[in-house]
Amino acid sequence: MKYLWNKYSYTIVLFAISLLAAFMLSLQIDSPESENYIKITVNEGDSLWKIAEEYSNEHTLAINDFIHWVQNNNGIADGRIYPGEEIIIPVIQVNESRTELASLK
Repeated sequence: MKYLWNKYSYTIVLFAISLLAAFMLSLQIDSPESENYIKITVNEGDSLWKIAEEYSNEHTLAINDFIHWVQNNNGIADGRIYPGEEIIIPVIQVNESRTELASLK
């Protein structure tokens, strides 16, 4: 065992550091509260199509791609959303006043 450690210690340490770095990066990338997403509350009469059009200046996706992303990342089946439900949507940048407006609706 000591022979293996002496021969491969640098490789083992490098591998462990790489795993730790990859784990830390994956936590940061998968965070839905990063600056590329905002949480909005669904209002009466809202649809995913309407929300996609309303926020069209704040994302670079086609409307169908936006709707598909929102459905997949919020666990929405059949495109049905309900008033009072909070959903996460992709945006280019978080605009503080827009976020506040979305939460006040």
